[in-house]
Amino acid sequence: MASSGFQLLKRTLGNRSTAARFFSSVSSTPIRATLFPGDGIGPEIAESVKQIFKAADVPIEWEEHYVGTEIDPRTQSFLTWESLESVRQNRVGLKGPMATPIGKGHRSLNLTLRKELNLYANVRPCYSLPGYKTRYDNVNLITIRENTEGEYSGLEHQVVRGVVESLKIITRQASLRVAEYAFHYAKEHGRERVSAIHKANIMQKTDGLFLKCCREVAEKYPDIKYEEVVIDNCCMMLVKNPALFDVLVMPNLYGDIISDLCAGLVGGLGLTPSCNIGEGGIALAEAVHGSAPDIAGKNSANPTTLLLSGVSILRHLNLHDKPDQIQNASSTQLQKGSTELLILEVKQRQPSSPMQLFIISKYVLE
Repeated sequence: MASSGFQLLKRTLGNRSTAARFFSSVSSTPIRATLFPGDGIGPEIAESVKQIFKAADVPIEWEEHYVGTEIDPRTQSFLTWESLESVRQNRVGLKGPMATPIGKGHRSLNLTLRKELNLYANVRPCYSLPGYKTRYDNVNLITIRENTEGEYSGLEHQVVRGVVESLKIITRQASLRVAEYAFHYAKEHGRERVSAIHKANIMQKTDGLFLKCCREVAEKYPDIKYEEVVIDNCCMMLVKNPALFDVLVMPNLYGDIISDLCAGLVGGLGLTPSCNIGEGGIALAEAVHGSAPDIAGKNSANPTTLLLSGVSILRHLNLHDKPDQIQNASSTQLQKGSTELLILEVKQRQPSSPMQLFIISKYVLE
């Protein structure tokens, strides 16, 4: 069993390490990355991120793809097959907010990306930002959400008139995969605890299988504390004291709810980065807020979440100097209480001094 777990971890993470070593060792060669500007405010905040990355000399060459106007029969959504192939080939991407019409029979754009690209884990760091005061100080936790099954499997049907049924799918393969990633993430990032969030007291078969897989993986990481927390109790504990948690791993629906709750602890979805991890090292970072069509084109949208999500892509590629510079510059502006934050200007006082980044222009923080 340990051997099969190792092979699973190697398959899901091994290519990422190889790619990261390649990108970091050939930093002068531009990294080709897919960019989905998205809908509503998406194109303008994506443009902000592009300008910031360019000013910081981040070695990325963007390949842009837009949502189509007609359904592509190959993807059953407005996302084209060519755009998905772009992510598969480039292995890294950044996605702005995408809107799917509710109740129109269209396949969700985000669900299409997760299913077609097998983006099995959604990783959201949730941490207090200096200069942005909330009810809680020093929040520092990670939510890791299984992304491909559960209640979001999209399997619904009408049993009889007035009665509909939705199937919750939990598999051993997917549960082991996300548990392996959570414990590996905890070990690689110096985290001490992994909490498996569940409702196995009611859903004994489905959530019971998820917990069984988490326990199996936990045995291989004796240095990391492991605990199991019922979903409703977890919500209460997070609101009372977020410091009780470190890394949280959970099935799809619970992860959707808990990750947004955690975002609220530190200021909202406009300040929370997100990155989806797929097998073979694919990483697609995203803005997790809505497309906000009511303010599109007014140059008042806040690109912080897309910027920080872009930073997570740079860390995924082991380009640590660039993301550190961008994130430190963002933190500096927040600490100053500045309401201006858009164009990143790179300045260097002396050839031998470290590069200083200053965010100098113009979007309004929440």
